[in-house]
Amino acid sequence: MNKRFGIFSAVVIAAALTLTGCSSSDSETTESASCAKADLATVTAGKLTIATGEPAYYPWVIDDKPEAGAGFEAAVAYAVAKQLGFTNEEVVWVRTTFDSAVTPGEKNFDFNLQQFSITDERKNAVDFSSPYYTAPQAIVSFKGSKIDGKTTLAELKSAKLGAAVGTTSLDAIENQIGAKPQVFNDNAAGVSALKNKQIDGLVVDLPTAFYLSGVEVPNGLIVGQLPSTGSGDQFGLLLTKGSALTSCVSGAVDAITADGTLAAITDKWLATDAGAPVLKP
Repeated sequence: MNKRFGIFSAVVIAAALTLTGCSSSDSETTESASCAKADLATVTAGKLTIATGEPAYYPWVIDDKPEAGAGFEAAVAYAVAKQLGFTNEEVVWVRTTFDSAVTPGEKNFDFNLQQFSITDERKNAVDFSSPYYTAPQAIVSFKGSKIDGKTTLAELKSAKLGAAVGTTSLDAIENQIGAKPQVFNDNAAGVSALKNKQIDGLVVDLPTAFYLSGVEVPNGLIVGQLPSTGSGDQFGLLLTKGSALTSCVSGAVDAITADGTLAAITDKWLATDAGAPVLKP
């Protein structure tokens, strides 16, 4: 049993004994029922609706087909679904923009995953599960660009750097590099600008940087990764603020972390950080 479920179990048992005088077996039933599939208040009864971006990129989703379960986030989604008691056939996929997902209000999904960084500001608008990945930020460019060969943050202050709206990447340009960013609706728009040499570099998470530099951007390269700011950029499954599913989804993430499932998925789908040196101040 993971720590989160253990704490929850203790609270439930104590409450049951105090209020109703239930036996220990009754308390155990209450515990198991709390996150039992039949008791989960999902968007559609008997189904688990999961959202991702449009499009969804490698290595997060392979060939923009999350239903195939290939790619890091697609695999994580199905592992969480299994932990909650849902079969692959009971999972329904929908698409959202990044910006609409982090906006307050009711959602058409049970949880959403498209590299949402867990921040205090976002917690005011939405719920997050326990983190399923911690990623550094990196800068993608092309051979012969203004920033090709740069090794320090100071050398990047005058560069035209872009990032998707509402992302930690955007914050990193302003707060770590000290440059004025070019803002794009999504990474796809940023990639287009980079291909057309309208910007010198695009800031994204490191796994995405490996893909973009190796596949999407002609003569692409990774200038470097940004220095760690502490705990790193942690990604969490995003849920509606106050969702009844939040504790159960977090428990599922904790469980696949504890049993090694998450580590195996990470090893399979996420590339090494070799070839992405840490930029100096």
